[in-house]
Amino acid sequence: MCVLAVTSVAGQRGGPPQPPQTAKAAAPIDLTGYWVSVVSEDWRYRMTTPPKGDAAGVPLNAAGRQAAGAWDPARDEAAGEQCKAYGAAAIMRVPGRLHITWQDDETLKIEADAGTQTRLLAFRAPRTQGGDWQGVSAASWDRSTSVMGPGGIFGNAPARGGSLKIVTTKMKAGYLRKNGVPYSADAVVTEYVDRFDVPNGDSLLVVSTEVVDPAYLAQPFWTSTHFKKQIDAAGWHPSPCSSR
Repeated sequence: MCVLAVTSVAGQRGGPPQPPQTAKAAAPIDLTGYWVSVVSEDWRYRMTTPPKGDAAGVPLNAAGRQAAGAWDPARDEAAGEQCKAYGAAAIMRVPGRLHITWQDDETLKIEADAGTQTRLLAFRAPRTQGGDWQGVSAASWDRSTSVMGPGGIFGNAPARGGSLKIVTTKMKAGYLRKNGVPYSADAVVTEYVDRFDVPNGDSLLVVSTEVVDPAYLAQPFWTSTHFKKQIDAAGWHPSPCSSR
């Protein structure tokens, strides 16, 4: 009888298994730097405070319409809740500037000068419990190509690498618009962040956002928000929240 001794070479070839890449090392696109809002739609709802009850374009249910009709900015000020329109479901729509950095290898930080807000996007287990304006945000590099497709929305400007996906929960109840259009603490915000480098040399961010809220929305509310890359911190001006 012939016995063949077979020795595994897996360990010889590859050595010990390597730890997975950090989120920072695996990033398919560079989102860091200073970005300024490009208000290309919904100007009257973003650059000014609309009248009470004006919720055009937001699919509110009956409870949502009732809550929007009860908006009282003086009451919010008295309660110390001037930041209701600066929570995670709305902060990217507030005109201003963003500063995006890596807080550590697994956490992307977005600072907004409007309302002086900070969002922490955790690629691993979040360290916060939520219950504040920004809630708990779980992040992932979601796809190898952009949610906007290979041509993007800027003609021949190719999307680079893919999208950042953010899912935010456990937020304090707030406003989708400054005039009291509500979202509840049960809302779930899903965002896809894409970078586009356009032929004139500019770099743009497109943030596609879905808000799902069983308390106040009859169906998901979608928006698309644009930012342009700045070369430095020019114009960066942190300011307090305002309820008016």
